[in-house]
Amino acid sequence: MRVLYLRCGDASPPAPAGVETHTLDDVPSRRALRFLDEATTQILPEDPTPSLDEIAARPDVAHLGTPGPAPQAPHLPERLRVIVAGTDAALSAVLTRLMRADHLWAEVGFVPSSSDSTAARNWGLPTSGEAALELAMTGTVRPVPLIRTDAGVAVAGSATITDWETPEITGEIIVDDDVLVRHEGAGGVVGARLVPMLDAPGIVAGRTVLPPAGWRERITTWPVLRRFSRGQARTPKVDPDTLFTGRAVQAGGPALGVTVDGVRHPRALERVTFYRHLRDLQVVRP
Repeated sequence: MRVLYLRCGDASPPAPAGVETHTLDDVPSRRALRFLDEATTQILPEDPTPSLDEIAARPDVAHLGTPGPAPQAPHLPERLRVIVAGTDAALSAVLTRLMRADHLWAEVGFVPSSSDSTAARNWGLPTSGEAALELAMTGTVRPVPLIRTDAGVAVAGSATITDWETPEITGEIIVDDDVLVRHEGAGGVVGARLVPMLDAPGIVAGRTVLPPAGWRERITTWPVLRRFSRGQARTPKVDPDTLFTGRAVQAGGPALGVTVDGVRHPRALERVTFYRHLRDLQVVRP
């Protein structure tokens, strides 16, 4: 097995001796990640499995069920494991590069640089650098859905949809066929927060609100959503009574702010869609 260790930022632990290491910025650029294309092409010069267009043209939707092993696995002369050490934003950048090149057959390990990582909590990873690195190096792959935007950005841990300027959103947010938000800038609705699931259908999303003073965090079966619930009174919190699961989240409004893993889209959007990609992530996790 070939292992690539991507050390994103100064806080990442050093790689074990003999492991191919690439030292990158906190959030690596597309140009800085070009070596991933070279590594994947060396192992699999031509992909003999159906393309994304061919999969999308099929009348069935088997590829949207329980996440499964990469179809390229039987054709690989050697396994490739890409270990990302850094933030959720760094992991998102790497997943985006692999997704756009259609190289999601590569195994992905993650060493979070902070205990505040939503991706690490969602995947059940250790937050200790040494323990996380040990798991990433020696653990087994358990596939999960890959959630992306219609602009081709992969979601590693979480994403939010808000208004571009004002505290409360004006717009509509729909999870599959369920209306999560329909709001016109009054009443305390901030927007929505979504995280990838470990199984089908792929996304869990909840409405974010400005709660009244004295509001207390409620227990939810989706603890990864509670990160947005911590803080002082009148800070945005996920309403646990508004959780929906689905394959896609669509939002529209005059000026939406869209943030993926802490990185905000550089301009206001009138619409955005998050949806499950046709390929699954091959994640190393417990």
